[in-house]
Amino acid sequence: MSQADNCPCGSQLKYADCCQRLHSGKAKASNAEQLMRSRYSAFVQQNIDYLIDTLHPMQRQTDDREVLQQTCQNTRWLGLQIVKSQDKKDSAKVEFVAFYEDSPIGQLHERSNFTLEAGQWFYLHGEFLPAIKLGRNDKCICGSGKKLKHCHAP
Repeated sequence: MSQADNCPCGSQLKYADCCQRLHSGKAKASNAEQLMRSRYSAFVQQNIDYLIDTLHPMQRQTDDREVLQQTCQNTRWLGLQIVKSQDKKDSAKVEFVAFYEDSPIGQLHERSNFTLEAGQWFYLHGEFLPAIKLGRNDKCICGSGKKLKHCHAP
């Protein structure tokens, strides 16, 4: 991905003006939704270090690097949809759907929990939710601008 490309998180901003600032360490997420978006972009770009760094230290496992590398290598992400974001002072929940290429489209629908500690947001854990229904006449989530039925629908 070149810097001129739009950010994978769906913000409609250029990557350099969006998640790259967080991935490079030049900025920290100001809220949980921004962290969620930046983590999605990190999955798209296979930025394993960022994914581990933004996972709460109490949740880290010895095999995180290997599991994340395998997930990133085996998944072609298509788009992100934020369903709902609820922020409190030092905790938050973000419900999202991350779409990936499958036969034809797979979904990771999750309600994620985040915590703010020492001025930094961390991903804690998530609750998997049922897939959302996609309409064949809806725009495809991959960003092609085509209707789903003409792009990633069976």
